[in-house]
Amino acid sequence: MKTYIQNVTLYNGRGSKTEGANILFDETGILGLGTHDLTSQADLIIDGTGLTALPGLIDLHVHLTMDGSPDSMGKTIADSAGVAAYRALVSAVKQIRSGVVTVRNCGSKYNIDIELRKAIAEGIVKGPRIFACGQPITMTGGHCHMFGTEADGVEEVRKAARSKIKEGADFLKLMATGGGLTPGVKAGASQLTEEELAVACQVAKEAGKRTAAHAQGNEGIKNAIRAGVTTIEHGVELDDEAIQLMKEHNTYLVPTLAAPYQIVKNGTAAGIPEFAVRKNEEAMIPHRESFRKAHMENIKIAAGTDAGTPFNLHGDFATELELMKEEGMSLQEVIHAATYMAAEALGIEGETGSLEIGKWADVILLEGDPEADFSAFRRVTHVFKSGASMYMHALEV
Repeated sequence: MKTYIQNVTLYNGRGSKTEGANILFDETGILGLGTHDLTSQADLIIDGTGLTALPGLIDLHVHLTMDGSPDSMGKTIADSAGVAAYRALVSAVKQIRSGVVTVRNCGSKYNIDIELRKAIAEGIVKGPRIFACGQPITMTGGHCHMFGTEADGVEEVRKAARSKIKEGADFLKLMATGGGLTPGVKAGASQLTEEELAVACQVAKEAGKRTAAHAQGNEGIKNAIRAGVTTIEHGVELDDEAIQLMKEHNTYLVPTLAAPYQIVKNGTAAGIPEFAVRKNEEAMIPHRESFRKAHMENIKIAAGTDAGTPFNLHGDFATELELMKEEGMSLQEVIHAATYMAAEALGIEGETGSLEIGKWADVILLEGDPEADFSAFRRVTHVFKSGASMYMHALEV
């Protein structure tokens, strides 16, 4: 069926804005785009007056098996595979309804993200397009060891990386430092070594895959960049050398500003474990400073939320976008980070991430124009993934 959206304000994801635009698409892709009339070719016409069209949003860092509850990590550890699968499905539905058409799941117990990806691809359930890594690779006792694959030394990491790919991972998630939600682990301390990270990156490259490194502390960040990871997740402590290395290696930053923000905002009074609040309080200021530095130095920044961590809810991508704007990004830069740049980090910029003829019809509509009212990102009225409507009452949870 050919869907036609007429007279809409359109942001194409690559820096341009068009008033009174028209879009024609079906499940094969975007067929027509511009201000000329294509009504005669349409099966379904949507009046876009007062609405804004954007490329489907891409969240590069989510945890679908975590639900944003105060001790979401504790729930993850306790969940059976069955409960984890149901929790992940509910999270995925919330993502697609909020306009997030593609997610990169950065670690889940039991490889639930890989299985949910298959179920969505087969049409068993509806949800966003998922890029999955299964269980992340961490050192013994390292960050997220409770649901990760523990490996020590180059050969163990090599085998773990090959195993992840065998299990169906789209990319490898590597723990370069400690983190805020793992008890007994210093958040910024280096964990997997540069050599261990490098062998995982080599395995991924040989398999045509990409990599993401959880990296908070400065030395761990630099280890990961030199090792060849595709994206630095969080990037709490970025010094000048790290920034220069990111430029040299064409490394992306996925900042996840919403994660520490929500933990510090809600605190122990809301039931978040004390150790998690303390570690995130220590991280939040340098995290913001590092984001601003990366932005000023034109590092490639792609949007990701860490959704699923405490009070960092699936379907609330808008908070991350608001924080990115608050820390200095323009509206067009925010849109670019959440669409085209995120697609580029995944290697699918030729298929999605911008509204262009021939690309997948990943299209969302907002009520209002975020240039006039940034909260428009919270008012999603229509969601299309590859031309198929995803926004329907049957998806309510």
